[in-house]
Amino acid sequence: MVGSDIEEFSVRHWGREPLLRRTSGKFGDLLDLDGVDELLSRRGLRTPFLRLARDGSVVDSRSFTGGGGVGAEIGDQIRDDRVAALFAEGSTIVLQALHRTWPSIIDFTTRLSGELGHPAQVNAYITPPSSQGFSAHYDVHDVFVLQLAGRKRWKVHAPVHASPLRDQPWDEHAEAVAARARDDTPVIDEVLEPGDVMYLPRGWLHSAKALGDVSAHLTVGIHVITVFALVEALTALAGSDERLRASLPLGIDVADSDRIEGHLESVRQDLIDVLRTVPSEDVARHVRDRTWKGNRPEPLAPVAAAEFLLGLRDGDAVRRRDGLRFRITGPADGHVALELPDRRLSLPGSTSTALAALLDGSTWRVGELPGLDRTDQLVLVRRLLREGVLMAATA
Repeated sequence: MVGSDIEEFSVRHWGREPLLRRTSGKFGDLLDLDGVDELLSRRGLRTPFLRLARDGSVVDSRSFTGGGGVGAEIGDQIRDDRVAALFAEGSTIVLQALHRTWPSIIDFTTRLSGELGHPAQVNAYITPPSSQGFSAHYDVHDVFVLQLAGRKRWKVHAPVHASPLRDQPWDEHAEAVAARARDDTPVIDEVLEPGDVMYLPRGWLHSAKALGDVSAHLTVGIHVITVFALVEALTALAGSDERLRASLPLGIDVADSDRIEGHLESVRQDLIDVLRTVPSEDVARHVRDRTWKGNRPEPLAPVAAAEFLLGLRDGDAVRRRDGLRFRITGPADGHVALELPDRRLSLPGSTSTALAALLDGSTWRVGELPGLDRTDQLVLVRRLLREGVLMAATA
């Protein structure tokens, strides 16, 4: 998406300024207009996996959803006929969370979030000719725009609120956003064509309008882990100090700034003292959940996985699930720990060498793992297959 010079992108653009890159490639391997129609007509999508927008406003979902019919007694499945009519009238189709519903984008997002170190999501925007779905706004996450089909004119303006946090949405600055989009010269005013890529850090204003044909693009949202996440972790962990858990005086009026000023100075000093002693390991453990639980690892086929586990034998090949977040600690007290996003596995310390090998991203065959005899290798691999850590490796 950014070319071969990742270092240049990291230093110059990441979190700082937009990038527009013209490429000769196409993104049809991720999604095309036929795939859009399949999602809308044959996949049984429900809200909120679809939104419609027109002239800057979101369309009421009741106008394009309905019952699923016999055997699917739910009331919010997508009605393809209503979507078709609203699209013909100028509404933009927004397919949300494609990283959970479309196979090629699931795989793409798994790999991308691993490269970035930040969670990612993917939406698709399909706009009728000469239409605009949303007015100028900013996002509270970074985005990559991948133009799939048609042509769309993008206008990008500098931020009115730089590097917004997730609880600082654009509508809190709606007047400033509108004024900048109306009065200032855009930083980017370009037409994106199929294969083009644009990166926008959070906070940069943008709007887009389709030109003569149906336009489709993917928006890859990067839910960046910010410096403020470290601040939040530090302050949360500071609660371990008894001084910072003490009660304020009886009858205090916390709305009176003069009354709390004296307490604030001592709290500030105590807080500074405590923050200097918070271990980085504790901060990392506190922050990592945002990344570890932000994206699921590579999909695992339950039936095939169960069959493979039941028939596991010497010589079978396995590998770590792509995108799995983990950490190995120990051995200590005769055990090694495998920390996963939602649980912690305790394994015999004798498995540490084989465990590290199994999780190094390579393909391993039962019987070839270091540090264990064949019987113990089968036991370890079976355990990790049951836990969804490993999966069968295909040729």
